[in-house]
Amino acid sequence: MNLLEGNRVKRDLKQGKVVLGTMINEFTNPEVVRVLAAAGFDFAMIDTEHGSFTFETVADMVRAAKSTDLMVLARVPTADYFHVAKTMDQGVHGIMIPHTEDVQQVRMAVDATKYPPMGQRSYGIRSVITDYKTSAVPEQLAKSNENSVVIIQIESQKAIDHIEDLVSIEGVDVALIGPNDLSISLGCPGELNHPKMVSAISKVVEAAEKHGVAAGNHIRDMKILKEWRERGMRVLMYSTDSGFMLSAARDAVQALRAP
Repeated sequence: MNLLEGNRVKRDLKQGKVVLGTMINEFTNPEVVRVLAAAGFDFAMIDTEHGSFTFETVADMVRAAKSTDLMVLARVPTADYFHVAKTMDQGVHGIMIPHTEDVQQVRMAVDATKYPPMGQRSYGIRSVITDYKTSAVPEQLAKSNENSVVIIQIESQKAIDHIEDLVSIEGVDVALIGPNDLSISLGCPGELNHPKMVSAISKVVEAAEKHGVAAGNHIRDMKILKEWRERGMRVLMYSTDSGFMLSAARDAVQALRAP
């Protein structure tokens, strides 16, 4: 499914459903998205903030996912126009902005993601998006704006302090916790269930619900992630591509070495 045809993640969120995803942070082989689709994930997030992925890699993964119902998103390095618009041009179904702390960042991200009149993105729809199907320009602009997802990542005390303002910006679909950086900012590094963390994240969930935005978390602790699901989070990101491989590999080695 290309962006002009729809985005089931955005559709499901609008219907109040929970969506499941993970992060691709190491493996550049496009086959990884097909594996994640077969596992049953709703979306995969390509990490272009910390990962070594190029724009070409992102486009290849988007193309690989077209034979599945997996939605491909990308975390960009910053909210600047180049990174956001160029990544969207590779056919992803949405972007995530890391270290979101002020309204200006959010507006920049929305402007670079959406075409006029919603934003300021330059028209340059490529075949990875259209699949060589023809349609009128106004329809392309409207469908892209309607189906693209904008996720802001909450990773600092400053973001918590301004959460009401951040989630109130038109065009924001998800406020997703970056737990490690948030814990560092709150003075409890790595303590992902610390009372300070619970209090801060609860504020995000409450503000998001108030403004019609989905709250989410990306964490490798299944117990904590399920607890936040029970508290109202609807975007659940678990582990990473390399994390899954390492976990399964360790289990296999331990089982085979056992007497």
